[in-house]
Amino acid sequence: MLQHTMTKRKTLIIACFGIALGLCIGTVLKNYRALEIVKRCSIRPTNQKTPHEIIGLNDEDTIQNSQRNLVFVGVMTAKNFIEGRARAVYDTWGKEVPGRIAFFSSEGSYSDELPVVGLKNVDDRYPPQKKSFMMLYYMYEHFIDRFEWFIRADDDVYMEPDKLERFLRSIDSSKPQFIGQAGQGNSEEFGLLSLEFDENFCMGGPGVILSSETLRRVAPHIPTCLKNLYSTHEDVEVGRCVQKFAGIPCTWNYEMQYILRHNSSGRNAYTGKLKRKEIHNAITLHPIKQAPLMYRLHSYIQGIKADELRQESMLLHRDIRNMAKYLDVPDDSTNMLPSVSPAAVPHSDTGKRHFEDHNILGISPELNKFVPGSTSELLDWSFIARSLYSVGASNPKQKIDSAMREGLEDVFTEVMENINYYSRQRGRIIEFRELLYGYQRLDALHGQDLILDLLLTYKKYRGKKMTVAVRRHLYVQRAFTGIFVKELDEDFYNVTLQQSLLGSLLHSGIARLNSHFKLLAPTPDKIVMVLPIAGRLATFERFLRNYERVCLQADQHCELLVVIFGQELSAHLELLRQLRKRHIYKQINYIKRSDEFSRGVALDMAARSSYIEPQDIMLFIDVDMLFGVQTLERVRMHTQRGRQVYLPIVFSQYDPKRHGERGASSSSSSSSEDIPIDDEHGYFRQFGFGICAIYKSDILDEDIDGFDKDITGWGLEDVKFLEKIVRVGTRQRGFLVNTAELPQDYNEAAEQWRRLSVFRAPDPTLVHVYHDINCDVSLDAPQYNMCLGTKANSLGSTRLMELLFFNNPKNVDFITDLNRHKLQTS
Repeated sequence: MLQHTMTKRKTLIIACFGIALGLCIGTVLKNYRALEIVKRCSIRPTNQKTPHEIIGLNDEDTIQNSQRNLVFVGVMTAKNFIEGRARAVYDTWGKEVPGRIAFFSSEGSYSDELPVVGLKNVDDRYPPQKKSFMMLYYMYEHFIDRFEWFIRADDDVYMEPDKLERFLRSIDSSKPQFIGQAGQGNSEEFGLLSLEFDENFCMGGPGVILSSETLRRVAPHIPTCLKNLYSTHEDVEVGRCVQKFAGIPCTWNYEMQYILRHNSSGRNAYTGKLKRKEIHNAITLHPIKQAPLMYRLHSYIQGIKADELRQESMLLHRDIRNMAKYLDVPDDSTNMLPSVSPAAVPHSDTGKRHFEDHNILGISPELNKFVPGSTSELLDWSFIARSLYSVGASNPKQKIDSAMREGLEDVFTEVMENINYYSRQRGRIIEFRELLYGYQRLDALHGQDLILDLLLTYKKYRGKKMTVAVRRHLYVQRAFTGIFVKELDEDFYNVTLQQSLLGSLLHSGIARLNSHFKLLAPTPDKIVMVLPIAGRLATFERFLRNYERVCLQADQHCELLVVIFGQELSAHLELLRQLRKRHIYKQINYIKRSDEFSRGVALDMAARSSYIEPQDIMLFIDVDMLFGVQTLERVRMHTQRGRQVYLPIVFSQYDPKRHGERGASSSSSSSSEDIPIDDEHGYFRQFGFGICAIYKSDILDEDIDGFDKDITGWGLEDVKFLEKIVRVGTRQRGFLVNTAELPQDYNEAAEQWRRLSVFRAPDPTLVHVYHDINCDVSLDAPQYNMCLGTKANSLGSTRLMELLFFNNPKNVDFITDLNRHKLQTS
């Protein structure tokens, strides 16, 4: 019995030992199989490049002797994204990496132009857990001793290589480092990722940085990590593997969320304004989901770098100017072109020439760089408040345009960064609130000068806490940099020349065919000029000469409809009959009115007459206008039926007698080309709406219903008409929101409710010839004030008024006495 029991015990012990041995062997075999998987993933077919050849790494390149061996960036991508996102990464920041870059994709991925690694037995399924681990093992197996740092990145991240290099060179790579934006999962996943309360992971999107020591500790255990996955997030599992085998967590650093930046907007990230603090301060930006956005962001970053180089160049010029007497550089420098090489300068002149002009670029910031030689050279200051007040514009009060607003924002941002540079050490911060007022002027040689009064908020958070509103006066000069000349090579020039010659020949050939056959271009919409007139026979004769030359002789598919007011019309009708006689096949019509002149009545009557078809463009014009063929082209281009009304901004001539010129106001001139288009001879009339182009079908719409016929005399009918168009356009735009939910049967009705917008643009070929203006005191107050304003604006330029004022000795004596009195009273 005892012997039988002993036999059973021996059998049981042997069985247990066998089971334990089998489990151990099974574990070893599993680990061996996992290791074999890793090995097979890195086996290279004979027809592919070696790992070193893929990234262009020479055998002699090591950490010790090469500056380009700082970091290896592995970018995870997929076959479908190689020619899109991956190429965008390589074309932008990928080539500038202070090391090497490679794109890791599924088995069979390949590219002739990009460094692509196709990982064997790896597919493009999501989440890319296996791809991420295999990429890290590939780095370890082939490059562990060639680089100090290794980065795991996605193909939708943007990196700034310069900032990355400065950041990495400030950290010891010989120690285990695991750097990234630390995370523990979002609110829904918190507690479900098998992480302890003090454990974290580096978020994969903005990029994960590992030192060579960290990768050396982790990579041999990747098979074990692949076997023990507790979540579907590859960045969580990589973090868990690093924590277990390298013994370090992801960096618990608050600033990492700003250095390695993740934008939670998804596909809309970085699609809007790029001039933001987060973009300027970050090393990586994630996500950039579309390749064009990657190129756009890179172009913006390159622009920032160009600005920094220009600033550095400016500082060097100032150093040269300050040290000129020690460097034996002459003051009378003449060479302004940096593209001229020293070899091109004769030896006899080398002591008198140098790149650019330090006497201009090297002047320290001050408001007295430019010294005027006379009053005519004085630079005008513009006043900045909620609007821009400038003496150089026809309208002194203007809206601050987007370019100036953006420039001011740049100044505010840079100034506040300088003010708060030592804010952490001093325990306070100063915030910008608003611009109270300011002045600005532009010196074409030196730059823009600014005097700004800012309202700031002073916040002290160390010691005795306080928040106080403060004002600061700021003097800023935004200096111009040197002139840059870019020379095009001969091949580019020849190709451009051939293209231009071919284009000109093509256009001339088409023009000839059009002139003979009229087949290549459809017939343009007919323009019917509507001209109200009362008296002014000589001006009317000049208008008809211009109309005949531009519209009839050039065959521009136009008609004329004149609405004549008055009792004695024989002279006007005779001019029209003579024009008809010369052009018997052209439509030249008129309507007679015997009552008091009213432009609104004339235009409304013309719009409702049978002389104009619904599909015709009506161009309301004045008898004082001169125009050209380009005017008609712009009218057809910018007037859209059911969509857009065109109100050109006309050039209004100043009184030519005040310039001592005969001018174009005489009846002998009939071309807008006779009048110079510049600030001394006229101005663009921003607030004139009398010249208008609109389709007849639009003006007779029930919501517009023509012109206001209650207005008599001069002006105001155009303002009322514009208000009507704007009001109708706003109401129709609101209706469009509701029509989006209409059934398909209502599409035709909804099409009639399209928004009727107004388009305005200056037209230098549309000129209002100067004439004396007599404002009738019997006009209503708004009409009379508008008349006086137009009369004042037409007298001459601001510069001319200034000269006329100071040329009078009495005015100069008055100003002198006034200034003397102010000094005595103060």
